[in-house]
Order: sequence, then structure tokens, then C-alpha cells
Amino acid sequence: MGDPIVIALDGTSASGKSTNAKLIAKALGYAYVDTGAMYRSLAWHCLEKGVDLDNDKAVASLCRRWKTELRDDDGHIRLYVNGYFPEKEIRTAETSAAVPAVAAVRGVRKWMKAKQRECIQFGNLVMEGRDIGTNIFPETDFKFYLDASLDERAKRRASDGVDENLAERDKRDSQRAAAPLMIALGARVIDNSKMTAQETSALIIDAVRERLEATG
Repeated sequence: MGDPIVIALDGTSASGKSTNAKLIAKALGYAYVDTGAMYRSLAWHCLEKGVDLDNDKAVASLCRRWKTELRDDDGHIRLYVNGYFPEKEIRTAETSAAVPAVAAVRGVRKWMKAKQRECIQFGNLVMEGRDIGTNIFPETDFKFYLDASLDERAKRRASDGVDENLAERDKRDSQRAAAPLMIALGARVIDNSKMTAQETSALIIDAVRERLEATG
């Protein structure tokens, strides 16, 4: 048995990372990791504790001290906070608005990198986020970067009932000092503006299987 395989799925907001990562994980029998949910959990925890989100030191300090545990919930790797996974709480508008500030803190990125790399204990992974191929698992041979036109991504967000300034989010993600959003070296870029999730995931699954067969 070799080392566990990590499929890194990075990309912009509403580029289909979550949907495709779940489809790929199910098809290949790998565990699924939503790293964005981890940042959302910290943002929610900061709000619960009344931490000033503009105070990087306070946010980083809370991140170092909170009690967390990784668990495998039927193939979905989740970060539990004090024995609880805030599934609904991390999807509120208030939490969503707090995420960018929390995610930009250098100390938080350092903590998250260590925690996300621990997910390898659960075996083969499909991990989605914004810095998986560049920062979390840069050594993986399976790197993909999803994108779509701004109009298409806005439509997807609207269909989910979410009103978000994607252009501004893209700018913040790509310009932050700590682990900015960028295309990883060797990543395959997929523009899925005119593709269904099934078509996109099939493309990635075929590429992964082809690579695995070629390497034995």
C-alpha cells in the first residue's frame, strides 16, 4: 500500500467545487473534505465568543485554543467544535460574511494547514478549497482548478438564494497575503461555464483513473 491519494480541487466561489468534489469522492470511494466548512466553523466560533474579527491577534489566539476534533461522518471528514458540528450555523448569512476576515489571518492559515493535512489519516481524499494544491498538499499529482464566468457563477449563487459580490470575493481571495487563491503548479484548469456537474466530475474522474493506471 502506498501513501493515500489526495485529489486537490481548488477554484473560485461558485465554480462547483463542493458539488463536484462530492460526486468524485462518491465515484472513487474516497473521503470528502470541505476545507471551507472548517473556516466557516472558526468564523461561527468567533461570533459565538464575541471576538473582534478585525483583530487578527484575537482571531489567531482563539484558533490556537479552541477544542476541535476531526471525524469521519460516512465518508465526509468534518471538524467538530467541542464535540459539535455546527452544520446549519456555518451556512447563515452572518457566518458567511465573517469568513473572509477570518480566512485572511496568517495564524489561522497556519493552523488550518496542519489540521487539514491531518485528514490524510482517513485514507484517500478529495479535498476542495482555495489553496489545496498550492499550500495544503502541493506534493499531490492530482491537482484541478475549477472556474466559470462571473455571470455563470452569479447565476449559480442566485439559484441557491445567496446574494454575494463574487468579483469582490475573487479579489480578496487572490490578493490576501496568506495562501492566496491561485492556480497550482501542474494543475489542470477546467472552465465549466457551459458544463453540468456530471460532465465536470466525469472529466476529473477519467483524468484521475488514467493517471492511476499509467503509474500502476
